[in-house]
Amino acid sequence: MPYWLDDLARPEPVPPLGADTSADLLVVGGGYTGLWTALRAKERAPARDVVVLEAGRCGGAASGRNGGFAEPSLTHGLANAMARWPDEVPTLLRMGTDNIDGLVDTVARHGIDCGLERTGELVVATRAHEVAGLVEEVAHLRALGKDADLLDAAAAQQRVASPTYLAAQRNPEVVMLEPARLAWGLRRVCLELGVRIHEDSAVSGLGVRGRAVVARTERATVRADRVVLGTNASRPLLRRLRLMSVPVHDYTIVTEPLDPAQRQAIGWAGREGVSDAGNLFHYYRLTRDDRLLFGGYDAVYHYGSRADARTEHRETSYTLLVEHLLQTFPQLGGVRIGHCWGGVIDTCTRFCCFWGTAMSGRVAYALGFTGLGVAATRFAADTALDLVDGLDTERTALRMVRETPMPFPPEPVRWVGIEATVRSKQRADRTGRDNLWLKAMDKLGLGFDS
Repeated sequence: MPYWLDDLARPEPVPPLGADTSADLLVVGGGYTGLWTALRAKERAPARDVVVLEAGRCGGAASGRNGGFAEPSLTHGLANAMARWPDEVPTLLRMGTDNIDGLVDTVARHGIDCGLERTGELVVATRAHEVAGLVEEVAHLRALGKDADLLDAAAAQQRVASPTYLAAQRNPEVVMLEPARLAWGLRRVCLELGVRIHEDSAVSGLGVRGRAVVARTERATVRADRVVLGTNASRPLLRRLRLMSVPVHDYTIVTEPLDPAQRQAIGWAGREGVSDAGNLFHYYRLTRDDRLLFGGYDAVYHYGSRADARTEHRETSYTLLVEHLLQTFPQLGGVRIGHCWGGVIDTCTRFCCFWGTAMSGRVAYALGFTGLGVAATRFAADTALDLVDGLDTERTALRMVRETPMPFPPEPVRWVGIEATVRSKQRADRTGRDNLWLKAMDKLGLGFDS
């Protein structure tokens, strides 16, 4: 079981949908996207009747088992925004800051106990060719008026005692939190605001009946004026989305609590989140009880977008993560691993969320977060509500919102292309140079990431 879900604070399930009902707004999915949508809908219009249908338990999938990095970026990094929407970069940065502040405010106002810490994040270079990339990124951020620091090897290692660090970029706006507890807190707030939540209520299909949309579950139906889909890595309910994202498997390990000597040996007084600057990157952090969470690197796609219980665990990935953890912190030799898990995230060819509407505007959707949805889902929820309510806002005017990514090709071309991209990125991490395949993908605005 994921460390974050192995928690006595996990709430008891609520009953599944047992009888036909109606609502002003139906939200499909009880992860971050769905819960933020329901909460923000009630904050906008307290009298609005909102129903959430979740196939399993709220926060039980990617929202409850990620690293807990709440980043201000809405675009999976500055470079992606500058490549795709250069004219909108200042606006996107401002909106990202406002969004992260809104998340922090919600947690404080509603007393959500999710271990939130405004520690910032370190992006570390562990190969010589990665240092130049950090220098360039910090220069761009400063030119745009953002607070970003560049640390040399000594300064980086003074913050976190890893001999692998050659430089680091400090991003002070990043917030660290406990992901499952955030989801459970949002769920509690939704219930307190009058949202009707039904777990174990998978939606099998959508249809139009008169001026309403009808969602079918195994036991009953919901008739709603408007619907927002927040199903992310699950099989899409709309056929048009079948090739727009693919499920990627991400794996994580968590140590047993570090003893005082181990804790002192790694420093890390600031408790920042850390990720490295490689294409295939790691992310790691300390937990509330001083365990070390270490995840990422492998981004595994299975032919045919297969994602089931057999693909959730991968011993080779766990072994590799332990090896990389000890390379990063050799002073932790002998540390014991307490939890290991895997699961899917959804990725799209532009690496960040995209939106759209269906069924004559009665249905809106947001998906494709590519591993950066802890905070971005809040922005996505507000945008999806704007779209489904037919509102013209600063958000809906963005090219980022109006444009959709290129779809992935069907199999077997999809698998071949993803494998070629992953292997090319591994080579680029070793050499510091993109090959012709990666250059072609960049020129086409296509890619695969986690």
